[in-house]
Amino acid sequence: MIKKANAPDTPKLSRELIIHTALEMIDQSGAQGLSMRSLGQQLNVEAMALYRHVHGKEDLLEGVVALLMADLTDTLEKESGQHWQPFLQAVAHGVRRIATEHPFAFPLVATRHPAAPWLRPPLRSIQVVNTFLTALIGQGFTDAQAVGAYRSFSSFLLGQLLLEAAVRGARTGPVEEPLDEGDADLPQRDGSLSLNDAPEVKRLRALLSEDRSQEEFEVSLEALLDRLDHQLSQ
Repeated sequence: MIKKANAPDTPKLSRELIIHTALEMIDQSGAQGLSMRSLGQQLNVEAMALYRHVHGKEDLLEGVVALLMADLTDTLEKESGQHWQPFLQAVAHGVRRIATEHPFAFPLVATRHPAAPWLRPPLRSIQVVNTFLTALIGQGFTDAQAVGAYRSFSSFLLGQLLLEAAVRGARTGPVEEPLDEGDADLPQRDGSLSLNDAPEVKRLRALLSEDRSQEEFEVSLEALLDRLDHQLSQ
C-alpha cells in the first residue's frame, strides 16, 4: 500500500530527493525502467505528488543530467583559465568519471537538449558546451576552431565512453517508454534552460548545427591509419 507523502517514516518530498532517487534507480536498472509510477513507488508516494516538484519527463531527465554534470561544470569553470591542453584533459577525465561511476545513466548525457536539438554531436548539457566553447575561444581559438574542437573531442569522448558503458551493461539506445508529462509551473526547473543561458551556443548555432559527420569520419580514419603506419615504421 502506498503511503502518504507526509507519513512520519517518509522523507519530506523535494525536488532534490526526487532527482537523486531517479538517478539511483537508473544506476540500478537503466533509464528504460524509470517511470513516474515506479519513482513514486520508490518514494512511497502517489505519482501525481511528484509533479509538485518536477514538471515531467524532460524536466526530470534534465535534473538527472544536471546532477551528473554538476562536478564537471565546476571543474571546467575552474580549469577554463588554463592552457587548452590541460583544460581538454580535465574535460576528458571528468566525463569518463561520470561514465564509469554511472554507466547506466551515462547514455542520457549523449542525448539532445530540448533547447538545442540541432547540436552536433548532441550533448544534453548546453551549459557544458557553452563553458567548453567559451574556454577555447578565450585561449585564442577562432569560432570555427572552437566548434571543430567541440565536434572532434565530443565525438571521440562519446563514442569511446558509450562503448565502455555498454560493456558494463548499459543500453545505449533511446529511452523506449516516455515518462508521463505533468502540468506543474516550476520556473526553476532544469528543463526550462534556454539558449539565453548559453550565449556562446546561441551565437554559434549555425556552425554547431552543420552536419559534417562524413568529413569528420574520413579525417579520423586517415589519422588512425597514419598512426598505425607510424607505429609499424618504428
